Amino acid sequence: MNMAVIDETKLEAFVMRTVGDLAASYGGIMVSLGNKLGLYKAMAGAGPLSARELAQRSTCAERYVREWLNA
Repeated sequence: MNMAVIDETKLEAFVMRTVGDLAASYGGIMVSLGNKLGLYKAMAGAGPLSARELAQRSTCAERYVREWLNA
């Protein structure tokens, strides 16, 4: 029987690249979501805002605005 040998270095490199690609995709989705919800427009020229203030300015739920900001 022929057993395949896994190259640990190549496996680790593959896993790290996959995780990096997933993180980049997530970031892109969050930017797109912020744009579609008007969060960037609500922040433009406003100075520092709390999650509550941003939620009010953008008419979004505060909980989701806070999660978006934390992302």
